[in-house]
Amino acid sequence: QVQLVESGGGLVQPGGSLRLSCVASGSIFSISSMAWSRQAPGKQRELIATITSGGTTTYAPSVKGRFTISRENAKSTLYLQMTSLKPEDTAAYYCKLLSIGRDYWGQGTQVTVSS
Repeated sequence: QVQLVESGGGLVQPGGSLRLSCVASGSIFSISSMAWSRQAPGKQRELIATITSGGTTTYAPSVKGRFTISRENAKSTLYLQMTSLKPEDTAAYYCKLLSIGRDYWGQGTQVTVSS
């Protein structure tokens, strides 16, 4: 069974930075693709970044050039480095582990960008 626990969210001013972490339990983290998604109030959940087990990354246009997804397999941890944050980045951020048969989600961490 896989459990994902996100952390690192909070309140930050526009232009600021935050780093989110997602720690995975279980034994399949290193062989799984991972992703970050976010959901703002009243909006659909948006996939913003993915990383394969081999380290290949993709980004949504809305975050490309500002956010960086990375992973540390030895610690079963996924990261999202967020820079140049904007008010429109305000959302609950979720990590996801993609596996054959099902995907696993964390409980989310709130990011609020406001002055």
